Amino acid sequence: MTATGTGTGPGPAAGTGIRLAAPAPGWSIAADVVVVGSGVAGLTAALRCAAAGRRTVVVTKARLDDGSTRWAQGGIAAALGDGDTPEQHLADTLVAGAGLCDETAVRTLVTEGPDAVHRLIGTGARFDTAPGSDEIALTREGGHHRRRIAHAGGDATGAEISRALVEAVRAAGLRTIENALVLDLLTDAEGRTAGVTLHVMGEGQHDGVGAVHAPAVVLATGGMGQVFSATTNPAVSTGDGVALALRAGAEVSDLEFVQFHPTVLYLGPQAEGQQPLISEAVRGEGAHLVDADGTRFMVGRHELAELAPRDIVAKEIMRRAHEQGVEHMYLDGRHFGAQMWETRFPTILAACRSHGIDPVTEPVPVAPAAHYASGGVRTDLRGRTTVPGLYACGEVACTGVHGANRLASNSLLEGLVFAERIAADIAATPAPQAATNGADGAPADGARPAPEPALSAPRTALPLLAPETRTAVQRIMTAGAGVLRNAESLARAAAELDRLHREATVAAGPTDGGEPAGAAATGSAGFADRKAPEPGVEAWEATNLLCVARVLVAAAQRRAETRGCHWREDHPDRDDVSWRRHFRITLDADRALTLHTTETAEFPPTATP
Repeated sequence: MTATGTGTGPGPAAGTGIRLAAPAPGWSIAADVVVVGSGVAGLTAALRCAAAGRRTVVVTKARLDDGSTRWAQGGIAAALGDGDTPEQHLADTLVAGAGLCDETAVRTLVTEGPDAVHRLIGTGARFDTAPGSDEIALTREGGHHRRRIAHAGGDATGAEISRALVEAVRAAGLRTIENALVLDLLTDAEGRTAGVTLHVMGEGQHDGVGAVHAPAVVLATGGMGQVFSATTNPAVSTGDGVALALRAGAEVSDLEFVQFHPTVLYLGPQAEGQQPLISEAVRGEGAHLVDADGTRFMVGRHELAELAPRDIVAKEIMRRAHEQGVEHMYLDGRHFGAQMWETRFPTILAACRSHGIDPVTEPVPVAPAAHYASGGVRTDLRGRTTVPGLYACGEVACTGVHGANRLASNSLLEGLVFAERIAADIAATPAPQAATNGADGAPADGARPAPEPALSAPRTALPLLAPETRTAVQRIMTAGAGVLRNAESLARAAAELDRLHREATVAAGPTDGGEPAGAAATGSAGFADRKAPEPGVEAWEATNLLCVARVLVAAAQRRAETRGCHWREDHPDRDDVSWRRHFRITLDADRALTLHTTETAEFPPTATP
């Protein structure tokens, strides 16, 4: 990694000229807007853009309802209750963000949030109501001083929101491309966004690699939890949007702040992949965290005890586990009784029982697991990135709302509010004629041959990782950049990730210059017999995971303090003098990372027109 000092850093992105190794697009369609992702952020943006008269295409990696939103249990936070105000919500969010929130972005979120929730209800989402009332039932979660979490189906809020938005998208007749992995951003000769390339898996109108040409692209691809061995994220959360944005020349920020949810069902030391989440709302309703002796270890550690912000609870669980030489703690909700478990938390109850644990009669073993990326592709208050025409919202974005640690249940609200802001910005921009009629004059919704638009830089294929490397990346990150980090573990992770990068580079073979890409700089000893993998979904996902892992580790190495959900054992204190600032990271044309440090906790403008 190349690291520079403080300062404003580069201006608008000029692009890296790097793309994933993939076949040329064999088909294309044209639109005004392409939205990549089908969670609350993506579908809200798509619906609002379509309502504004923009021809909108939704691209999603699996089915429309298969993203991270459907897995959200707890709910959506907003100042909806009597006595609650946006100012109180603002205060709780700033405390959780540990000094790195953008206060203007947070104020935007909490002020526009209540109306956005009511518009979501108008779209068809049904939230739980208080007994005998039409008022929305509200609960508490960690870091909130008031009940302001609206939920649905007890603990199935995300599933209900996803259902409502998917039905609305289908009713509106929006064009959707399911089972499609986005590959790279297309840009025109001036470096502006011109669409995306993508690979469609399985049956459908299109198959294989194609392109959607559009002057506006909205990334709503979700998170990157699969960069760790154990996560609450679904298998599709492989950091595709962040990796695409980096290759396109966009800035990313705050990737070192990965929130590890403190209460994930512990399934043993060898458990990998998506793990069952035990919602914070369980603690919000009065469940206790205890050790094997039944001691409530959070009491006296924080004024909110079990409802302290997630980073604090995760740290205390790990600390207590280390003290006792064990790998997990327990969540005790036996005093709820069977009826409350069955009506308020039916999804969690079923998940626990499927693994042989009955929360009605026994404490539930829990441990932290990777849950949410507080950072991502840097945007302004209208969702604009540093690449003209490229927007980002939801977990893939870094709006400045979350700072160093996301406040519980602010994620669904962020996706909702900033998706609406993106749609408003797109609607206020005249649509180019080429996007309406297509570059060759063909109807925008008609398939035609896929000429690649004139590019602002040569396109260099990025060496791909073998599919089996995905597991290696996950284990490296879990061991070296997990809940507990230090200089030694991070250096080891960086070296091992660099080794994987060199292996892929050498295996890719000669570049146009006749030398293996990167061989002169990194050496190729021991890698000569490696064969480059064929382009495909698993290789693309592994390559994206390596990309985001390298950025995360580089930022975590640089941040020599403990702040929010970034916990450095060798730097246990928060250092506002040196580190109350952000890193702005870009990918260079030679695939090195450049890191710029902001002078204060405020982000500079994205500088897009």
